[in-house]
Amino acid sequence: MSTTTLRTSAAEQATGYDESPRRPARGRGERGFAGKLVSHGILIVASLAALFPIAWLVFLSLGPDKDDYLHPGRIWHTMTFSNYSFVLQHTNFFEWMKSSLIVSLGTTVIGVMIAATTGYAVSRMRFPGYKKFMWVLLVTQMFPIAVLIVPMYQILSDLQLIDSYLGLIIVYCSTAVPYSAWLLKGYFDTIPFEIDEAGRVDGLSPFGTFFRLILPLAKPGLAVAAFYNFITAFGEVAFASTFMLDDSKYTFAVGLQTFVSEHDAQRNLAAATAVLVAIPVSLFFYLVQKNLVTGLTAGGTKG
Repeated sequence: MSTTTLRTSAAEQATGYDESPRRPARGRGERGFAGKLVSHGILIVASLAALFPIAWLVFLSLGPDKDDYLHPGRIWHTMTFSNYSFVLQHTNFFEWMKSSLIVSLGTTVIGVMIAATTGYAVSRMRFPGYKKFMWVLLVTQMFPIAVLIVPMYQILSDLQLIDSYLGLIIVYCSTAVPYSAWLLKGYFDTIPFEIDEAGRVDGLSPFGTFFRLILPLAKPGLAVAAFYNFITAFGEVAFASTFMLDDSKYTFAVGLQTFVSEHDAQRNLAAATAVLVAIPVSLFFYLVQKNLVTGLTAGGTKG
């Protein structure tokens, strides 16, 4: 053992400090290799579970026979796009698309406008019963559709709105606006009240402050509300099948039911239609995705 080694050992014993290189300490929240492996494995399994139904639907849509879903193995040798061409050429697909877009976009625009003004009023104004008003909106979401169909049908019949786009839009707004108002109220609470005061100092009216200052800051929340309203109207079946009598006014959700009857089930055509139906929803999601995550998380910080 050399003299240098003895001096180093004596110095370490005297100072209590080990000068040998050490493994860097693991930071807070960091996981080891086993933890990362487990988390990645869980995420992969969850992703496969989420993507499998979509891939299976696309796979069944390529089968030429309506009973191919019973024997999916033979689809590999008989794949064809004939189901898509049949749906586009020999069904009311484009009529269903027109009806779905009219109802969905109408519900989105009207519903978001009503929900935004409602949420802003409750967030900023302290009128008598403003807290109870929000709870009343929440209570309206507790009634099942089966209970609401009969009175709604009677109301629309008295207003002569049966088998009309406007009647269906009003029905969907009545179900989508309460939740959207709660969502936007929570988002408006995160916007500083000083912005409203600055608008009044600049001479803006309450409506001017709302439209010119608050709404531009609330784009993420509005995007989430718009997406919810659009999906609610686009995929609803019970109200649309009850209030729309003309098959040319069917929405996609009701049009899909025409492929399955008591004596026949053309599941290959239904699968192809479902794939085509997903395109408008995917496009709408793509347009609002930038603000979607921000809007979903922002309202939880203050309420």
